[in-house]
Amino acid sequence: MANNSVANPVKRRTLGQWLRGYTGQKYLTTVLFLAVPIALLVLFTIIPAINMIIFSFQQRDQLGLNVEWVGLDNYKTLFTDMSYLSTLINSLYYFVGSFIQLGLALFIATLLCSKIKLAGVFKGVIFFPYLMNGVAVALIFQRFFRGDDGGTLNSIISLFGADPIKWLSNTSLNNWCLVFASVWRYIGFDILMFIGAIQSISPDIYEAADLDGANAWQKFWHIIFPGIRTIIALQLILAIKGAASVFEIPYIITGGKFGTSTFVIKTIETGFQYQKIGLASAMAIVLLIIILIITVIQKIFFKEKR
Repeated sequence: MANNSVANPVKRRTLGQWLRGYTGQKYLTTVLFLAVPIALLVLFTIIPAINMIIFSFQQRDQLGLNVEWVGLDNYKTLFTDMSYLSTLINSLYYFVGSFIQLGLALFIATLLCSKIKLAGVFKGVIFFPYLMNGVAVALIFQRFFRGDDGGTLNSIISLFGADPIKWLSNTSLNNWCLVFASVWRYIGFDILMFIGAIQSISPDIYEAADLDGANAWQKFWHIIFPGIRTIIALQLILAIKGAASVFEIPYIITGGKFGTSTFVIKTIETGFQYQKIGLASAMAIVLLIIILIITVIQKIFFKEKR
């Protein structure tokens, strides 16, 4: 017998029906939750970033009057004018300081994770500077490094019969003084991160190393360092980024005078004091490229072994 039954046609749902269904409601809710942050991201980040790139090829003031297209002239100025190159050179002090900071932080964190008395007290004392306001820290060290007899450091030196030293106006010392203040403030955060990473390593690994007769250095190099490699890479990125964009401490302590101006201080002065928005935008682009290059190099260096 022939089959006379007719197959029912597939009903296509309309957009409204699909939106009222489970899948439609799921996607609609996701889109609604993402709409506001994406709009804010586009409005306050992506569009200004695109404008900044365009401005970097122009000569313009804050109001955008008398705009002139100058091509790569702004970038040429940055790499030929010593007043701008010197600020990049000053960043090298903070780059060196960032590696010193990470080395000291890793050493102190390793000590605090060992069985020493009052380790909790030391952790709190070391982390406290990071909780302080950056302006307060800068004012403390401004007083500490004062060049007259009223400075804290010079008062200590005078107890030994030495003459006061002009720490902040001496071009061979002032940048190192500012690096010291920066390390003092931020090292506590690195120590805390390293302590958390070290304590996450299984105690069984240390016990096995003790049975094999491993010394402290062998434990650090073969257990601690590989175990916290990811955290070291993260802290290195943050330290280098901070070194390239130092602003708060040198701006408050010296105002960028006596050869202590950083790239960010110079960028702000160029844009707001001298009203050279195009040149300031080019400086911001160069700073971004420097950070990206350093991040890529760091990623390659700390690439995880498969």
